[in-house]
Amino acid sequence: MSDGCTHRDTIRSVTPSAKGCEDCLRIGSEWVHLRLCRACGHVGCCDDSPHRHATAHYRATHHPIIEGYDPPEGWGWCFVDETMVDLPDQTPQWGPIPRYV
Repeated sequence: MSDGCTHRDTIRSVTPSAKGCEDCLRIGSEWVHLRLCRACGHVGCCDDSPHRHATAHYRATHHPIIEGYDPPEGWGWCFVDETMVDLPDQTPQWGPIPRYV
């Protein structure tokens, strides 16, 4: 993992906002993989998903760090520094999470 992230101080222990991509569930859309915002707990879909809600959440909020979330994958990514991030912990999955695509 990289030590190139300058936003590690934004990582929080969070409660996931939904059992799936919060925004896809609202509009009835499918997703590929889930990402968890480690600043606020927003659950969004990855960039391989049709709506890319995790990236949209970053653009709207500037919350920089996400965690791979379905199943919990244990890795983090900083949008700002474009680097992998060592997370201090792994968020337990709030499931079961419905599967799509």
